[in-house]
Amino acid sequence: MDRNDYIFGIRAVIEAIEAGRDIDKIFVKKDIQAENARELFDLARRYRILVQRVPVEKIDRITRKNHQGVLAILSPITYHRLDHLTAQLYEDGVLPFVVLLDGITDVRNFGAIARTAEAAGVDAIIIPEHGSVSVGGDAVKTSAGALLRLPVCRERSVLGAARYLKDNGYRLVAVTEKADINYTTIDYTDAPIAIVMGSEDTGISPDVLRECDAFASIPMLGHIGSLNVSVAAGVMMYEVVRQRLKANLEII
Repeated sequence: MDRNDYIFGIRAVIEAIEAGRDIDKIFVKKDIQAENARELFDLARRYRILVQRVPVEKIDRITRKNHQGVLAILSPITYHRLDHLTAQLYEDGVLPFVVLLDGITDVRNFGAIARTAEAAGVDAIIIPEHGSVSVGGDAVKTSAGALLRLPVCRERSVLGAARYLKDNGYRLVAVTEKADINYTTIDYTDAPIAIVMGSEDTGISPDVLRECDAFASIPMLGHIGSLNVSVAAGVMMYEVVRQRLKANLEII
């Protein structure tokens, strides 16, 4: 990891937060005893920055300097707020199209999804604060730089984001191999659309599935039971593009 990708030391991290630096996550050693640790935790909570308690060896692998058990990973992007972005999209008069990722943990899949999303004119990718990949240097590289152009919203939970989108007029389309509706038969042209993709191993969580309005399947004609999540996401995104282009809708 490049030295410009992180800040270490408890006071330095506190000052970085107060100065408005974009921080992806903070590693804190499990048994931290610093007097100002509470101040750090309070600030992180206020600014919705993920804090992970880790063995000190994890921080030592990044830097051997006097980190005091605290190291912040800087984010290469500024995350967007979903409520602000939604309002802006409606104000701009576009028919919104977003991708909601429920627990994607593989940085390569995330980068590939982002690259396709940017190419397909997706308005934003939405990820949760916990249990998900985040936008780090590896993700940006894998996305071929798409994550530097594509808005990313990091929300407290996928379920909360799903409910917010529904309340604001979005149709949530879940992509699941358990569905019996061919993905091409769903209309993506008459409402704001959120394509919901699940994690690589367990798929979309049951609570989020219950919020979805339609359940799409991609036909599997060979012997393999499912597609890689980034490939499936690409298939879905370009079906939205195909239908909207055919309907002469503005997609970007």
